[in-house]
Amino acid sequence: MDVNKVVLAYSGGLDTSVILQWLRDTYDCEVVTFTADIGQGEELEPARAKALQMGIPEESIYIDDLRDEFVSDFVFPMFRANTIYEGEYLLGTSIARPLIAKRLIEIAAETNADAISHGATGKGNDQVRFELGAYALAPEVKVIAPWREWDLLSREKLLAYAAERNIPIEMSQGSKSPFSMDANLLHISYEGGPLENPWTEPPEEMWRWTTSPEKALDKPTYIELTYAAGDIVAIDGQTMTPVQVLSYLNQVAGSNGIGRLDIVENRYVGMKSRGAYETPGGTVMLRGHRAIESLTLDREVAHLKDELMPRYAKLIYNGYWWSPEREMLQNAIDWTQTAVNGTVRLKLYKGNVTVVGRQSDDSLFDEAIATFEDDGGAYDQADAEGFIKLNALRLRTLAAKRAGK
Repeated sequence: MDVNKVVLAYSGGLDTSVILQWLRDTYDCEVVTFTADIGQGEELEPARAKALQMGIPEESIYIDDLRDEFVSDFVFPMFRANTIYEGEYLLGTSIARPLIAKRLIEIAAETNADAISHGATGKGNDQVRFELGAYALAPEVKVIAPWREWDLLSREKLLAYAAERNIPIEMSQGSKSPFSMDANLLHISYEGGPLENPWTEPPEEMWRWTTSPEKALDKPTYIELTYAAGDIVAIDGQTMTPVQVLSYLNQVAGSNGIGRLDIVENRYVGMKSRGAYETPGGTVMLRGHRAIESLTLDREVAHLKDELMPRYAKLIYNGYWWSPEREMLQNAIDWTQTAVNGTVRLKLYKGNVTVVGRQSDDSLFDEAIATFEDDGGAYDQADAEGFIKLNALRLRTLAAKRAGK
């Protein structure tokens, strides 16, 4: 592969620092580094210092704050669909990858680079997500995935390579975390270490964002979420931006022990993987959104949305955010949200999120019809007899046939 300049998704850690030098050694190319701030809660300037130390010019170092775009253009649209993968996973890692791929391609265009590179391994989903996104946005781009090419397949080999080439590596003091972790404003994920045995309970000290339900607040926390067109626009009457919404919900839900998940999931590449996730704010968002939809969506629209959701979730999980089918589904989902307006009241308590109230000017709930008291003729109960008999016709016909009548 003839490569002159590569944009590398760069964290400044061991893997991507070795990749940076490996790209130069292998392809004799110029490297541009890109580090995304999507709310992982870490200081990103050390990545700049590390890149400078490795000889990358200042103008070839990109450190971009993408938090607003991440929540507004990726997280919120996904939650309009009530998206969960395999019944549980809120897709915190999956939804960040299309944004990173988009920015990689933009920087490649800005710098006249002819290739991009990432540190995802050949066993995981992220390689698929990054590369499907890249090819969808720039069909002719070259993609370099070192983990699929080199023989540096252990930490020891990476460290030896770094030592041979004087790559600056900060050796952590004390014991290293046994988990592979990935964080953004929506969630933090944990894999590896003791989690590789599905029978082993995650240790309490692993969790970073949430208090254990046993030690959470002894008094319930009540919050009110205000929705406009399916998105939360205010909490407890205070207008907030999408980033502010998610940040606040992470804090309040985490302190109430909400958002822990331990699952075995089916990766797109074919293997089963055990992972643990903390998604405190997202857990509250999902519950609240379903509550306001229950009041404002037509029955058949709501049911059709629920039927489409698993397909939509799989598209995101498998890396097809930039596909035409995801865009088609998104347009349909967003159309349903025009009347999803109002307020939901939630009670947060020791790991649980309970809906305790909902109201909307666009509510389809009619108290005159739903009441168990005299409805004054709003609903003629005698109509139910014909409705039942029509729907029972095929069942009665089948029963008679089976009985030989």
